[in-house]
Amino acid sequence: MTNENSTLDNSNETAPHDATPHRRLRWWVEALITLVFYVIYSAVRNQFGSTMGTSIKESAFDNAIRVIDGEKALGLYFEEWIHQKFLDWDSFIIFWNIFYGSFHFMVTIGAMVWLFLRFPHRYTYMRSALASTTSLALIGFAFFPLMPPRLLSNCTSQYGACVPGHDYVDTLVDPGGLWSFESGTMESISNQYAAMPSLHVGWALWCTVALFPILRARWAKGAIALYPVLTLFSIIVTANHYWIDAVGGIVALSIGLILAVPLARLLPGPAGTIMSDVA
Repeated sequence: MTNENSTLDNSNETAPHDATPHRRLRWWVEALITLVFYVIYSAVRNQFGSTMGTSIKESAFDNAIRVIDGEKALGLYFEEWIHQKFLDWDSFIIFWNIFYGSFHFMVTIGAMVWLFLRFPHRYTYMRSALASTTSLALIGFAFFPLMPPRLLSNCTSQYGACVPGHDYVDTLVDPGGLWSFESGTMESISNQYAAMPSLHVGWALWCTVALFPILRARWAKGAIALYPVLTLFSIIVTANHYWIDAVGGIVALSIGLILAVPLARLLPGPAGTIMSDVA
């Protein structure tokens, strides 16, 4: 019996629905699938990106103005105010730049590894949901290139609009963090207009959906529930996204959770996994 004070709840993990050899999870197969998927995803994402030249930059800027005008019409354009409120706090901004650049991968990978080791049925479904969500984001990147706030008045980057009147600073450059989009190879290979939907928020919420039901300790539940909120704050205070990008990430995840059902039946892993198994 699981100790009530333990961090994790193993009660949801039952015997495999289908234990046939070809359905068993193997770490090297999962690692290979993940690697191939991410390489293809990155290639497709960057194919429709900022390296396409002036026309895509103009479209990305126009879409940014549409987003800002839409948020203003709703009375909910607050990104600039939040960004400016904390901009002079260099250490604070550096922390959130590091959070933005590292937690996105660290927490997601950690969640996947833990599910793989301890909850294979849950892993099968949630891995498929993450793949579906990430794939759906490519639709937004391809058909709605969006210039992030940090590039609106940026005259230094070749991908910036250099249009006055937008009080944003590229905080990844100043005061900085672990990396910057304007650093050599990163600038040339990254799609800097891949902002809608925000996969930072989509992946963060995926982590909450994946882990919250199996965590028992209150502090752990609270931490994973708070994680998407902190991620939302990080993408705004660092001027990397608009809040509506986060809504796009939530929509992508919602659809991804549905598409994960048939996808989980196609990929390796215990058979018979459905949404009710991981609720």
